[in-house]
Amino acid sequence: MTQTAPTSTAAPRRAPRPAGRVHRAWFAAAVAFVTIIGAAAFASLPGLLIEPLHTEFDWSRGTIGFAVSVNLALYGLTAPFAAALMDRFGIRKVVALALTVIAGGSVATVWMTASWQLVLYWGVLVGLGSGSMALAFAATVTNRWFTARRGLVTGILTAAGASGQLVFLPLLSWLVEHHGWRPAAVTVSLAALAVVPFVWLLLRDHPADVGLAPYGGVYADKPAPVPGAARRAVTVLSKAARTGPFWLLAGTFAICGASTNGLVKTHFVPAAHDHGMPVTAAAGLLAVVGVFDVLGTIASGWFTDRFAARRLLAVYYALRGVSLLFLPMLLAPSVHPPMVFFIVFYGLDWVATVPPTIALCREHYGEDSAIVFGWVLASHQVGAAIVAFLGGVARDAFGSYDLVWYAAGGLCAVAALMAMVIRRPAAALPAPAP
Repeated sequence: MTQTAPTSTAAPRRAPRPAGRVHRAWFAAAVAFVTIIGAAAFASLPGLLIEPLHTEFDWSRGTIGFAVSVNLALYGLTAPFAAALMDRFGIRKVVALALTVIAGGSVATVWMTASWQLVLYWGVLVGLGSGSMALAFAATVTNRWFTARRGLVTGILTAAGASGQLVFLPLLSWLVEHHGWRPAAVTVSLAALAVVPFVWLLLRDHPADVGLAPYGGVYADKPAPVPGAARRAVTVLSKAARTGPFWLLAGTFAICGASTNGLVKTHFVPAAHDHGMPVTAAAGLLAVVGVFDVLGTIASGWFTDRFAARRLLAVYYALRGVSLLFLPMLLAPSVHPPMVFFIVFYGLDWVATVPPTIALCREHYGEDSAIVFGWVLASHQVGAAIVAFLGGVARDAFGSYDLVWYAAGGLCAVAALMAMVIRRPAAALPAPAP
């Protein structure tokens, strides 16, 4: 039988867990995992839209890339405000509304006739909705429900996005190739809507809602709603911006976004198609990235519980940079073993950077870490947005993506150096000997 919450005068105490029973925190993590999978359909579609929209409407790749860049930028810029809104109104309400907005924006693209409508529906509406479903959601669930195993849970929830890509990308690419892009957009909308009742009925905002302590922690009453969500998000940014680690984390994560969502997720399929590879084959390779991304991200969460996060980041960025430098030599009309090796190698590293980045935010910024990570994620998406746009412009200007791959590899080397500069906070350092 679950125990009731203590009165406000009682000292915090560890809530006993019934023997042989799985802690409710793992159910909260499971609901969040499935929710992120369902919402991941929207992230699978942009790279598949470039060629069919270019063919049907004669829009340039730069124009389409601009709409994707608006989506990616708003995805990031919304995240810190969404984290604050979750503190004010609760996780369930914010996430359910976000999924509904994603569904509406995606289905509205079916009737568009002008490029500004693509920017509005896919860029603004889906961008705002997806920003509220961003990794700040995973960070909030982890921070509230877990004290132990946070790195592992962060890795699992981060991997959910890759799992969604694995589930939806082959289906969406098949729909685009055989039935056009509109059925694919409707599928994204339906996937987002299908998750709404799941969130509303099964997810709880805080362990105290069910009379429990966080997993591995001590019981605490549910905090009162925090008013002024927008003001709090800006205030936290103002405080964090006065510290060096924030800028180093924001800089490295901007390069992370540029070299993943902005470049590979948006432009890999059209780049492979430029070399004669069928769209379905290229999309299948991205789905395989998703398979190994799950393994790499969960492993990264496990490593983050045991090793210095900044050193992990440096290794991840260095390896990613090396792989991107080789990619232009690997693109070909068919899939061959070196390309498969790249996909596996790159997939293991895709979002392995997230668990150590969240751990460093938590280490430096404590209770504000979810909002700080939201701002760091904003830099990730701004970096992604810039490269999503410039990648399309470069392809229009040079007829090839090669220069963009090389530039991304160089940026990853810079990120590796920046990660090594991050130091532990003073409170975490051992006291000097007397």
